[in-house]
Amino acid sequence: MQSSTVQWAAAILFGIALAHTFASRQIDRLSKRFPRHAGLFHLLGEVEVVFGLWAIVLVAVLAMIAGGAEALAYAESRHYAEPAFVFVVMVIAASRPVLYAVMHGMVGLGRLLPVRPAVAQVWLGLSLGPLIGSFITEPAAMTLSALVLAPLVFRPEMPEHLKYAALGVLFVNVSIGGTLTSYAAPPVLMVASTWNWDSWFMLSHFGWKAALAVVINATAVTWLMRRHVPTHATATNHASAPVPVTVITVHLLFLGGVVAFAHHPVIFLGLFAMFLGFTMAYHEHQSPLIIREALLVGFFLAGLVVLGGLQQWWLQPIVSGLSPLGLFFGATALTAITDNAALTYLGSLIEGLSDASKYMLMAGAVAGGGLTVIANAPNPAGVALLKRGFRDESVGAGALLLGALPPTLIAMAALLFL
Repeated sequence: MQSSTVQWAAAILFGIALAHTFASRQIDRLSKRFPRHAGLFHLLGEVEVVFGLWAIVLVAVLAMIAGGAEALAYAESRHYAEPAFVFVVMVIAASRPVLYAVMHGMVGLGRLLPVRPAVAQVWLGLSLGPLIGSFITEPAAMTLSALVLAPLVFRPEMPEHLKYAALGVLFVNVSIGGTLTSYAAPPVLMVASTWNWDSWFMLSHFGWKAALAVVINATAVTWLMRRHVPTHATATNHASAPVPVTVITVHLLFLGGVVAFAHHPVIFLGLFAMFLGFTMAYHEHQSPLIIREALLVGFFLAGLVVLGGLQQWWLQPIVSGLSPLGLFFGATALTAITDNAALTYLGSLIEGLSDASKYMLMAGAVAGGGLTVIANAPNPAGVALLKRGFRDESVGAGALLLGALPPTLIAMAALLFL
C-alpha cells in the first residue's frame, strides 16, 4: 500500500482536495449561473463535503492500483474515533439545555464586566469559551462559543471583514485554548502519553501563555466590533426558553460522560444513544438537534483521516529535517494545509527528537490551528454553525486566512518569547 504509485496518487488527491477547499466558495456561486445544476454546485461548495468526497475517490483509486481488498483493508485500518466523537459532542453541546445553561451563565458574568452586556458576551464567547475547551474538549468549546456568538457577531449588520476577524480569533483561540490540559486538544492527545506530558506540564509550559494570547486576541477584536454589536445581549432561539434544572443536569452529565470516554467509541456512542432517547422523552424542553451539521463535520474529519493517512512519506522528512526554530515556523505553516494533530503525531514517531524540538513542534501546530478550515479538528464545526452569517452563506478560505493572521501572530509571539 506504500508503493510510489500509491503515495503519489494520495499526495495528488490531497492537493486537489486542498485546492477544492480554497475554491469551495467560487464553486457554490456557480449555482446561480447554472440553476439547473444548483443542487450539485451547492453540494460541491460545502467545505465539509470536500475531504470526504476526495477520500472516496482515493479509496476508488487505491482499488484500481492495488486491488479492492487492499483498498478496503486500508480504509478499515484508519481510526475514526475522533470524527465520531466530534459528531456526538457537537450534537450534545448544542442541545437547548446545555446552551441555556452556558449562555445564561455568560450573560450573568457579562453583567459583572464594565462594558455593555452584549459586548461582554461577545468577549466571553471569544475568550472564556475557547479556554473552557481545555476541560470539555475543543470540539465542544467550538460548538458552544459559535452558538453564543452567532446572534451577536455573525449577523447582517456586522461588516463582513469584522466577521472574518472574529472567526479567525475564534479558530485561533480554540486551537491554543485547549492547551491548559493534556487531554482536550487533539494535537496534544497525539503526543501526551508518548512524550509523558501531563496536564501540569501543559499548563506550565503552554497553558498560561496561551491564555494570555486568548485574552489579547479576544479583547482586540471585540473592541473593533463594539459599535456593531447589538444593544442587548441575546440568546439563540433554541436557548431562550427556560429549561428545568434537572434536564440541564442530565444533559451536562451526558456531555461529561462523552468527554470522559472520548477515546472509547463503544462507550460514548452508547451514551449518545441514551441521550437521544432522553431528548425524545423530554421533547418539550428540546430544540431540533444539529444532526445534519454534525454529520457533515464528521464526514469532513473522516475524509481527512483517510486522505491524511498516506501523506507521511513527504510530511515526516520535512518535520524531522528542521531545527527547533525552523520546526516552529514550519509547523505553523504546514498546519494550514494539514490537520495539526497529524503533524504532532508524525513528530511523536520521530526517535531522538529533542525537548526543544518537541516544544516548538507543538507550539507551531497549535498557533497555526486557525489559518484554514482543515488546520484544527474543531474548525469545520465552527464553519458549519456560522457560515449562514456570511455573504452567500459560505466562508471564503482566503478571507479566513487574512482574518486569522493577526491572532496567529499574537499566539506565535506568546508561545515563542514568553
